[in-house]
Amino acid sequence: VGKKLARALKREFIDTDKIIENRAGKTISDIFADDGEIYFRDLEAEVIRDISGKENSVIITGGGAVLRDENINNLKKNGIIFCLKALPEIIYNRVRNDIKRPLLQVENPLEKIKEMLEQRKKYYDKADYIIDTSEMTADEVVKEIRKYFLDKNLKV
Repeated sequence: VGKKLARALKREFIDTDKIIENRAGKTISDIFADDGEIYFRDLEAEVIRDISGKENSVIITGGGAVLRDENINNLKKNGIIFCLKALPEIIYNRVRNDIKRPLLQVENPLEKIKEMLEQRKKYYDKADYIIDTSEMTADEVVKEIRKYFLDKNLKV
């Protein structure tokens, strides 16, 4: 969705996970395995702090970025936060073959997704706009976000 949105809005696409991997010189999975989640979250906060001032960009973060208020505050300083949510079963079907998700490398990933969604709900609710993508294609999500911009008279 992020890349499609950036193309549609003619804006730069920024993936915080890619920047984190470049800075660390290893994959997210390896960061979690070698250094732990706290170290990863510290790197993530540093990256978000560094890029949050960029204008005319679409910044995508991992789902856990909102666990730190500083990340939410930094992202809101210069932009709008969209939360793309979905039913746990839909999320599971979308990510079940993605080995780059260290928090889901557990015996029952669907239960882990449900648990994480419950833990993160209060943080996700801080988004400026929440879109339930359960029954939407990526193109429909982009269209919905463009509509938000138009409804708010924001530059598209």
